[in-house]
Amino acid sequence: MYTPGQFAKRVGVSVKTIQKWDRLGILPAKRTITNRRYYTDEELAAALRLPRQHKPRVTIAYCRVSSQAQKPDLRNQQAILEKFCKQQAIEVDEWVLEIGGGLNFERKQLLRLVDRIVSGEVERVVLAHQDRLVRFGYKLLAHLCQTHQTELVVMNTETLSPEQELVQDLMSIVHCFSSRLYGLRNYRKALEKALKDENRAQDPDESHS
Repeated sequence: MYTPGQFAKRVGVSVKTIQKWDRLGILPAKRTITNRRYYTDEELAAALRLPRQHKPRVTIAYCRVSSQAQKPDLRNQQAILEKFCKQQAIEVDEWVLEIGGGLNFERKQLLRLVDRIVSGEVERVVLAHQDRLVRFGYKLLAHLCQTHQTELVVMNTETLSPEQELVQDLMSIVHCFSSRLYGLRNYRKALEKALKDENRAQDPDESHS
């Protein structure tokens, strides 16, 4: 009889993977009277016959700053995060360093990270501060990670969340909504003019006056 940890080691996958197999019915676990999972040689033989379509899941440390001028801060962020990971005994497989605004959801490295989370490649994402991933909408991405069995480890060091970036992001929001309001005003004026022109065209008395 194998515990989940022993079984995962024998099969060569993570405990979360065999839990997922159990949940999806790919390889159901046996249960003790107290409802604890366990496995036998029968499940071991079945697991070893399962196709290995995915590479081992990885731990990714993600660092970001908003502009090229902050590039030195990017290296500082990485150095602090490296120290944190060492203290927490977290082995990082890949480092992702990105320059781009926290309000930009089209950043190449961010999108690639999200795609890899969805595909099941990522075991863990490590951040210096949650707004290094995104300035707003973090809870949505946290939910995405949770539903794909990806752990989010956040150091949450306030010094790694520059106030200057926050001001820039807020200014971007104000500019965005101001542009939309300006566009709406222009659209409304154009619509009113079009309606007046249409009414004039349909009013023969006004057209002859």
